Formats: sequence, C-alpha cells, structure tokens
Amino acid sequence: MFHLASAEDILSSKVTDVYFERTKHILTALDKDAHVAVEFILKKFPQSSNWGIFAGLEEAMTILKNLPVSADGLPEGSLFFEDEPVLTIEGKYLDFGPFETALLGLLSQATGVATRAARCKKAAAERPVISFGARRMHPALAPMIERNAFIGGCDGVASVAAAELLQIAPSGTMPHAFILLIGDTVAAAQAFDKYVDPQVMRAILIDTFNDEKFEALRVAEALGDKLAYIRLDTPSNRRGDFVSLAREIRWELDLRGYQHVKIFLSGGIDEEKILQYNVVADAYGVGTAISNAPVMDFAMDIVEINGQPIAKRGKKSGRKHLWRHRRTGERLVQPIAMEHDGAYEPLFTQIMRAGKALYQCPAPLQIRQFVLQQLEQVELHIK
Repeated sequence: MFHLASAEDILSSKVTDVYFERTKHILTALDKDAHVAVEFILKKFPQSSNWGIFAGLEEAMTILKNLPVSADGLPEGSLFFEDEPVLTIEGKYLDFGPFETALLGLLSQATGVATRAARCKKAAAERPVISFGARRMHPALAPMIERNAFIGGCDGVASVAAAELLQIAPSGTMPHAFILLIGDTVAAAQAFDKYVDPQVMRAILIDTFNDEKFEALRVAEALGDKLAYIRLDTPSNRRGDFVSLAREIRWELDLRGYQHVKIFLSGGIDEEKILQYNVVADAYGVGTAISNAPVMDFAMDIVEINGQPIAKRGKKSGRKHLWRHRRTGERLVQPIAMEHDGAYEPLFTQIMRAGKALYQCPAPLQIRQFVLQQLEQVELHIK
C-alpha cells in the first residue's frame, strides 16, 4: 500500500493538526465561532533567497471552493517579497480554520519548488533548464513538483505523468543503465538514433565507460549533424574541475568541426553551480535542488475578528492590500481601507466571494511566461 492522504482526506480536513480539531470542539461547545480575516505571509526566506514565486493557489482553491469564504491574493506565479501577504481569507473561522494545515502545506511546498526553479532559470539566462527531480521525492508528488518547476521557469520536465498534466512533451536524454545494457556508448547512441522518434533531440550521455573527451568525439563522429548535445553527469569523485573538463571537450569538438554539438550538464546542479558553469554549458538538468527545494515557511495569521483589527504579538493587525508604483516599482503593504491614486496599481486580485471562485488559474505555459517576465525585475543573490 502507498502511505498517502486521499483527496477525500484532504477535503474533509482529516490531515489537520490535532489542535485544530480540539479548537473546533471547544469553540463549538462554547458557541464562540467568529467572522475572521486571516493572511498568509512569509517573514523570512530560506537560505539565500531574497524573493519568491507564489505557487500552489490552484490546489488551495480546490479546498476553498467548497467553503463559504471570500479570498483575495496574488495571482499564481506572482513575484513576492518578505513580509508581504500573498493571500487573505475571510469567513467564519470554523468553516475554514481546520484546513490551515492543508492550505499551508499546499502553498509552502509549491512556492518553494517554483522559487528554486526560478532561481535556476535566472542563473541560466537563455540556456535551457530541464527538471530532473521527480526521482528524489515521493512519486505521488511528481506532477505537483514538476508543474511548479515548469511554471517557475524550467524549460521542460522529465516525468511523463507531469508532462501530460502540463500538456507538453517530456524532456530527457538517456540513463546510464541503457548504455550499460548496450555495452558501448557509441552503440547505444546509434541504437537511440535508430529507434527513437526523430523529433526527439539526440543528446547522448558520454561518461559511462571511458574518458569523456574521447567518448564525445566518438559519438560526434558516429552521429554527425544529428548529434545535438553531449551530456556530462560525471560523478564528483571522477570529475575534478568540471569547468576545465567541459572546456577541454569543447576545444576538441570545435577543433574537429563539431561546433554544432552543445554541452548539457547534470548531476548536483543548483543555481550557484549554474553561475559557475555558464562559461562552458549550453543546457542544464537540475534534479534535487528543485524537487527538494526548501519550503516557504508561510504562516496563516488571524488579523481581524468580527470587523476589529487584531493579531498576535509580532504581527500587524488588520486586513491589507499590496500595491506597486507603476513607474518606480516600489511596493507597499497598507491597510485595506487606504486607497491610492493612479500612480499605484493593486497587486491583489479577487480569488473568491462567498464560496464562488472568481479567479481562474491560467494555463501553466501562461504562468511560466508571467514568471519569466518578472524575473527581469530581480537580481539573483548568492550568499
């Protein structure tokens, strides 16, 4: 059996933390339910992140659409910064409070994956980045991980199920197992070329048996113009200086007229290494760094009860909106009652009203384009 919560478990709030069940029991007994407003906000980014890409809203709405609540927030794929609310929900506390655990889980992990993918894509610039991380997490999570990797900026995903969800073709090269079973890198390359759809790019793994430089030359000679990429996934205990190795291969390929063959790097890649490898790499496969991205530690805090602003210590009370100056890009978090002239544009959109969804999540490709446009506005800080 698989150790999974079903959709029914999630929608019935069965995956809640037990203290919410106890809270519901006591508040019901005391007839103390109240109309509240809550906000989802991040106080501190993990590691070196200084901005994030908001994701998980579509799945969160799957919960909210069954509840008599109203919600406003950032559209899926929006850029956000620390101490900015990303979503607010308003309604009777007992109607949605027990779903806090599930809602935070959906938003926190999806946003973490999308943000790490965006950081990798920002580092790689125009170079393709393919998500290879499905194998590093529970397989039931693969479509969620790969979807958020894609909307965060990855150019493709390896998982077949995730590609179907995204309505794109899956991306990938070949495993070492294939070459080991064939018994020779060139023979494997020729078999791949013979039997795999010609529309699939010929990207050949060259580090299974022998020296990468000589394998690259053998494969280039065998496939000629049909060879698009040679892929290096050399383990760290054999790699030495990865940049130096790739430069040597590039030199030898160019010297023999194989300038069209590009270099694809994978194996322990993250945004910091991408910045180092850009001098030699033409494309990247990123696995664990994206799929095991640090979750965003969102909190769901009450900021209003029965129309009165209130919050726990260390939090700002009252419902809020997020604004951006149209010319300078300055962002402001201010109480919802405050209005601005035309110099500022509201960043929140209406998500739901009284249980009716008003926001329709765009297709993943549209969200990805939205993210890529926003990445032009930020810098990549590496601590």
